[in-house]
Amino acid sequence: MSEIFNFLGVWLIQFLMLVGLLGLILPIFPGLLVMWLTALAYGVVYGFSSVGTAIFVVISVLALAGSLVDNVLMGAGARQGGASWSTILVAMLAGVVGTLIFPPIGGLIAAPGAVLLLEYSRLRDWNKAWQALRGMATGWGLSFVARFAIGLVIMALWWLWVWKG
Repeated sequence: MSEIFNFLGVWLIQFLMLVGLLGLILPIFPGLLVMWLTALAYGVVYGFSSVGTAIFVVISVLALAGSLVDNVLMGAGARQGGASWSTILVAMLAGVVGTLIFPPIGGLIAAPGAVLLLEYSRLRDWNKAWQALRGMATGWGLSFVARFAIGLVIMALWWLWVWKG
């Protein structure tokens, strides 16, 4: 009977890992956090062997890096598009505040809106403001690719954990 529960538990964890991975497609869904929490739950239920602990540490570092890469690549894209550092910082803050005040899409509206309006205010040129916003959007696209790749690595590491015990 415990073999059945072990089998079902692993497949439930796999399902939740897939939910996290596919959730990365939606910018408002914390897919990497879901994957990290799922790996943590696996460790709590099935135990943290020395191999499992090492893999979980790597999964934790990857999840943290994946959460940061979003802001870094969006900011770098906006900067490459001509945005000032102050605009980028205010846009990041606007994204966080927008998400807290109007979840789940407030940040998706506030950050790009801040880039567009602040760059127009600074330069008085809509073309340059739109260029900065396009740069930010390009960075966001690159961050999606990076986060999805990180999600795939997290899932592969988790399977290694399952296999090696």
